[in-house]
Amino acid sequence: MNARILKLTIVGVSAAILVGCASAPPLNFVPPNVGYSQKKIDAEVRSMTVTLARPDEKTGDMPAGMEGLVPQLWQTALQDALNRMSIFQDDSSTKVNLSVKILKMEPPAAGASMTTTTAAKYELINRKNGDILYTQTIDSSGTVPWDYAFMGVTRARESINRAVQNNISQFLQSLDTVDASRPMFPTKTASK
Repeated sequence: MNARILKLTIVGVSAAILVGCASAPPLNFVPPNVGYSQKKIDAEVRSMTVTLARPDEKTGDMPAGMEGLVPQLWQTALQDALNRMSIFQDDSSTKVNLSVKILKMEPPAAGASMTTTTAAKYELINRKNGDILYTQTIDSSGTVPWDYAFMGVTRARESINRAVQNNISQFLQSLDTVDASRPMFPTKTASK
């Protein structure tokens, strides 16, 4: 009987050590299930930038040590999603810049169920005349339940992934409202 308990204890401790040594998932901001869009925006995206907001613009914090990595990964994920969606027309005479400012990314410090909140401001600007075709701040969150993974760092990392994926997905959904011929904020003044 003691040998059996000893074997079970060894197996349990070994399993715990192996689970404890598992690495956290990589940051992956690419939203799943992005489909081809039947609606098209009569504009071509010529430039895309994703940056962190200035201190006077931000609405929350950014995790220390991720300031350089997050904008890069966000931009790559957004480019991938737009490519799969194919909502913009590459042969359009209207050329636009897509600018994204990350206003906040607040992952959880600790907890069983972990939620990250994030916010980003998206703008589509006509390169020819400066018209703002679209501008919106999108707030999102990503929650990972306590039973997703044993390690808290794994749950926290996945909550960051989900928050950004949800943010990008909400932006893609909002593109249905964009009409390149009717800017939200035209820069042209009425003549005469």
